Parts: sequence; C-alpha cells; structure tokens
Amino acid sequence: MAIGRPRAFCAETALDAALEVFWRKGFDGASLTDLTEAMGINRPSLYGAFGNKEELFRKALDRYVTVKVAYIRHALAADSAYEVAERLLTGAAEMMTDPSHPVGCLAVKGMATCSAEDGPVREELDKVREEYETAMRARIARAKAEGDLSPDADPDDLMRYLTTVVQGMAIQASIGATVADLRRVAETALKAWPARSPACN
Repeated sequence: MAIGRPRAFCAETALDAALEVFWRKGFDGASLTDLTEAMGINRPSLYGAFGNKEELFRKALDRYVTVKVAYIRHALAADSAYEVAERLLTGAAEMMTDPSHPVGCLAVKGMATCSAEDGPVREELDKVREEYETAMRARIARAKAEGDLSPDADPDDLMRYLTTVVQGMAIQASIGATVADLRRVAETALKAWPARSPACN
C-alpha cells in the first residue's frame, strides 16, 4: 500500500494568492486562515514552503515589486525626464485600477496598516520605498546633468513630488477612483513638471 504524501501545489500560484490577500487586507488583517484558504494549502505546507507569516509577506512583496509594479522599471528606462514622469504616473493609474487584482498599492496600504509590533514587515516596506526613491532620484539627477532639466531643478523635490502623487492615486483607487479618474490626475500633475533646459529645446 502506497504511503500517502501531501498534495502537491504550485508554489508560484500559491504565492500569487497570498499576495492578493495581503494586498486586500494588509499584513495585520490577513489571518493565517485567510492565507491558507486562498492558497489552497494547510498550515504545515505554508510553513514548509514559505516560512512564517512575515517570510511569506516578504516573498509576496518581492513578487509584487517584480511583477505588479514593473511599470516603475519601464519608467526609469525612458529617454527623457518628462517621459519618466509620464510613464510612472500613467503606469500607476493603470496598475492601481486593474480589475485582475486588488486596487491601490500594496506598499502604501501596508505602511498604513502595519502596527508598531510589525517591525520586520515595516523594515521590508521601508526597504522597497528607499530603493524606489534612490532609483528615481538618481534618474532625475542624471536628466539634470545631461541638460534634460533646467539647472535649478531639484532631483529630491521632483522625486518626492512624483511619489506624493502616486501615493495619492493609490488612496484614490482604494476608495473607488477609476482608471479614467487617475489618468486625469496624471495629466494634471504632468502640467506642473518643469520644462526642459533651454539648451535642449
């Protein structure tokens, strides 16, 4: 008689399911029961494949950064600073309202719902935020150095401007804003983007 073995499951599919739970409910709001039911596995399988809840969140966040917010990498690869901002804001509008997954932004929701006891989770979210800010600041600084922005443009201020708009879009998406609504926000924000250096016009 064959010895029974645990039911096989696709780790990637299970991780995607966990990501959606964390995205909808935040780290604190997502119970282990919520997670195992969505992932279609039991607790021993969850622990064996992904570690504890914090480690599962870390893996889900990595997947979110790699797959769901790939538009940020696309934006950073743009030829001009204006196109960086345009790709970032329009990409955010589309991703945050995509009906194939929860609305809004996992990172923004995660920071808003983390409790003081969730130190490791907040550290992971801070790490993601810092990596994004560093990359965006460096890309804007490069544009300034290349003459694509005026000499008085401040890369840190412009990075924070874009970040604030994107975070606001995430909140708007979470309370029902449509993709058309957020595209208009993006268009309005882009009107305030600084002009290119006169030498480049």
